[in-house]
Amino acid sequence: MNFRFSKCAVALTLALLAASNPKLAQAEELLNTTPASSTEASQAVPVETDTTEKADSTESPAPTTTEAENPSSSETAETSDPTSETTAATASEARTVTPAATETSQPVEGQTVDVRILATTDLHTNLVNYDYYQDKPVETLGLAKTAVLIEEAKKENPNVVLVDNGDTIQGTPLGNYKSIVDPIEEGEQHPMYAALETLGFDVGTLGNHEFNYGLAYLEKVIRTANMPLVNANVLDPTTKDFLYTPYTIVKKTFTDTEGKKVTLNVGVTGIVPPQILNWDKAYLEGKVIVRDAVEAVRDIIPTMRENGADIVLVLSHSGIGDDQYEVGEENVGYQIASLSGVDAVITGHSHAEFPGTAEKPSFYAKYSGVDDTNGKINGTPVTMAGKYGDHLGVIDLNLVFKDGKWTTTSSKAAIRKIDTKSSVADGRIIDLAKEAHNETIKYVRQQVGETTAPINSFFALVQDDPSVQIVNNAQIWYAKQQLAGTPEANLPILSAAAPFKAGTRGDASAYTDIPAGPIAIKNVADLYLYDNVVAILKVNGAQLKEWLEMSAGQFKQVDPSSTKPQNLVNTDFRTYNFDVIDGVTYQYDITQPNKYDRDGKVVNETASRVRNLQYNGRDVTADQEFIVVTNNYRANGTFPGVREASINRLLNLENRQAIINYIIAEKVINPTADNNWTFTDSIKGLDLRFLTADRAKALVADQEGIVYLQASTASEGFGEFKFVYTEPKVVTPDEQQSDQGNTGQDIVLESGQRITLPAVNPPAPAPQHKLASPHSQTSTKTLPATGEATSMLSLLGLTLIGFVGAWTKKRTLK
Repeated sequence: MNFRFSKCAVALTLALLAASNPKLAQAEELLNTTPASSTEASQAVPVETDTTEKADSTESPAPTTTEAENPSSSETAETSDPTSETTAATASEARTVTPAATETSQPVEGQTVDVRILATTDLHTNLVNYDYYQDKPVETLGLAKTAVLIEEAKKENPNVVLVDNGDTIQGTPLGNYKSIVDPIEEGEQHPMYAALETLGFDVGTLGNHEFNYGLAYLEKVIRTANMPLVNANVLDPTTKDFLYTPYTIVKKTFTDTEGKKVTLNVGVTGIVPPQILNWDKAYLEGKVIVRDAVEAVRDIIPTMRENGADIVLVLSHSGIGDDQYEVGEENVGYQIASLSGVDAVITGHSHAEFPGTAEKPSFYAKYSGVDDTNGKINGTPVTMAGKYGDHLGVIDLNLVFKDGKWTTTSSKAAIRKIDTKSSVADGRIIDLAKEAHNETIKYVRQQVGETTAPINSFFALVQDDPSVQIVNNAQIWYAKQQLAGTPEANLPILSAAAPFKAGTRGDASAYTDIPAGPIAIKNVADLYLYDNVVAILKVNGAQLKEWLEMSAGQFKQVDPSSTKPQNLVNTDFRTYNFDVIDGVTYQYDITQPNKYDRDGKVVNETASRVRNLQYNGRDVTADQEFIVVTNNYRANGTFPGVREASINRLLNLENRQAIINYIIAEKVINPTADNNWTFTDSIKGLDLRFLTADRAKALVADQEGIVYLQASTASEGFGEFKFVYTEPKVVTPDEQQSDQGNTGQDIVLESGQRITLPAVNPPAPAPQHKLASPHSQTSTKTLPATGEATSMLSLLGLTLIGFVGAWTKKRTLK
């Protein structure tokens, strides 16, 4: 792989200085490490009548056929158009691996074969087992650990089809680094797909987060993925043709139950939620249309069968949903599994797990047609393998050749959890990840400011919380500068933010936890997980109230006359939809029913939980106008109150970067929540219970109205707490400012401008993590040291930007 000019420029300067400083010599050596993985040849995607790049073509991509002679090998054969002999040669030339010859026989009546489908989903750039937010190795996630399960499952049955279900390139600081800070260039392979290729993945699909960085970036990723990435419901808006390869047929050579070789054509298609048109409107509006996922799969199945698919596998980047269906729904795995002609379904998107176990049944076990024991929905095997590589989906199919076609005689689906007690990981992935991992760590350790107190989200669902307050403060700060001199600047500016990490989906590790002292980029990423863009909306008082009524679904309805313990938090409600709107004050009366369900549908037309909604101490009127700062996900969604906004405009800056700019400008922040939202006294005296991370028990001494009870016996890592109503005390902005200490001067920014970080003090070295390779009895694999030399490189690299910035685009925070 050719070095980029920016690296050469920095390396040259380092070389001149290295002779007099051994630490700089170490940094130079680290910089000049050759990347662990790249590709020189883009994958050729055959088309029926045109070979130009898809982004510039109005032709629909043709389906592909991939051959693999050895199902337990990571080698993949050429990709070819089954309708064209000439394109097969072109595709073959673009591949670096060709299959060896093998003897296969045509299937015969009564022949049986056991096929195993292995699936990952929602990896979210968790390439190695490392938590970039806490800056330490962990054993609860990472493709490097999932790979151990993959190899074990292959040994049990080598007749394997290995697939990835999307949401692969976004989700951690590594994903952010490789897309925004130092994005992959044309011809460069994304480290996630380099890893999947190394593990021998046959095919993948696109998740909704693949579209977060725009179509041009996604096109670069697809061209160098070196595996088919299928999607059947994203279309060109003009021609209505498929924008991506709608399906592929993977030719696999398997061994039947009598030891004979047999070729099986595995047809694979995929879908993404239609809601990407809302979530990434800025990138997708006018450029794509998205069909209903169920209809798209239903319509593509006959074509796949006609073109030789013996079995049909659907990569459904969609949740399972429920047994009710409306066209255009987000989560439709249940409906796809019910389609005729589908042999197996891989689901994801919801970060949940299916099937469940006897000890822990899945959420979906309650629906008709769901077999939680054997992992089937209406007779079709289905998996949902959690998130971040913490599980592997395993589907076993017993097939028989009968009446001229392959038929499933029995099937079973299961998920396998990675070993969280062991540090064993796949050494190939650790080696491959070194460059991206090191660069990401240098990036996230850059200091942006200080906090006078810890910032955590352990109690964000039961009281106003510092982790949300900081985000809202930053968004208001940024919006005031951007709106200066406009008519909107004369309106009250509010801000909406939600606790992204508050025990999300039953994960006791999913909480923001930032200690007092220096704040680095990793901490800001911990505060704000997603690569959203700042948006402003203009709403009236009536719409603002409906927005808050939707957020009120976070709480259970409680009985004011009961003396028994009652659950306070509605765990079915997504915490990222619990918007806290700062700039106004309000209360929730949770003795009343919620007006909206978790999806924003009206369930109680006359219900109202929002009380005492005020601005500057006066009741908000229905026609009073406000500007609300939020993110593109919320602004382009269908939230009650939001969808009626009269102004909806994106600003040219990520929310995370706005927070970074704010902290740099303030220098020192005071993470004090202003208590602008509380509960009414209707819950006074009630025994209200909630779960949060058990480790939060150490903080209750500083929390008025929260009592620790005991460790949860039902939810690992959680503790049971009691919420005691106390009279609320609203903290004014002046009180917040008086506690803030030494703050910086106001900094006025142009739209989209990022504050470049000053040189930072070298942070403490990261712990070195030894990881055993399953491919070696004696060797261990260690994540690269990222201590003094790495920190010095980060420090010097930032300083050198002033000299080479005119020539380079890398090493600066965008």
